Amino acid sequence: MISLGGVIGTGLFLSSGYTINQAGPVGAIIAYLVGGVIMYLVMLCLGELSVSMPVTGSFHTYASKYIGPGTGFTIAWMYWLTWAVALGSEFTASGLLMKRWFPYTSVWMWSAIFAITIFLLNAFSAKFFAESEFWFAGIKVAAILLFIVLGGAAMFGILPMKDTPHAPMLSNLAGKDGLFPNGILPIFMTMLTVNFASQEQNSSELLLERV
Repeated sequence: MISLGGVIGTGLFLSSGYTINQAGPVGAIIAYLVGGVIMYLVMLCLGELSVSMPVTGSFHTYASKYIGPGTGFTIAWMYWLTWAVALGSEFTASGLLMKRWFPYTSVWMWSAIFAITIFLLNAFSAKFFAESEFWFAGIKVAAILLFIVLGGAAMFGILPMKDTPHAPMLSNLAGKDGLFPNGILPIFMTMLTVNFASQEQNSSELLLERV
């Protein structure tokens, strides 16, 4: 559940809309497929290294041994910086989502509430944190399944859509502007967002591997 909960984050709830808007539906599919292949190859390499060198630590230890201590030191601190920035973006994204439901509130207020909640969950005990993580991950998995069901119902006309008298089926894949409404270049531009979403998944898998 920790792995599933780590996969489902802002990269799916917020960034996917940006990717589709920039690259188009087909372009977004291509971007996520390419990003998935890249991350799969990275995880294969990390798996091989973990088997051949089962030591305490993370992937920066492999860089220290096989490349150099300076490289390992840089990678470790860059990884920490990545998650320090990502954690702030997670709180900001949660505040933006809550502001949609409560438009007269501030983003920083919700961000502070969630930050304090996460801190308290970690500060109490590992058991309490793990139990909370389990239930929160379950909520996110249920939400994704619900989105899939509602999206399928809207596609096949079971669920009525505004300004759409008939079932759209797969017609929105091309749309009025074609398969790539903004050209091919936005597919490469959105790869940063796609890789960020995939990086959340890889970090969760690495955590489970260490546990």
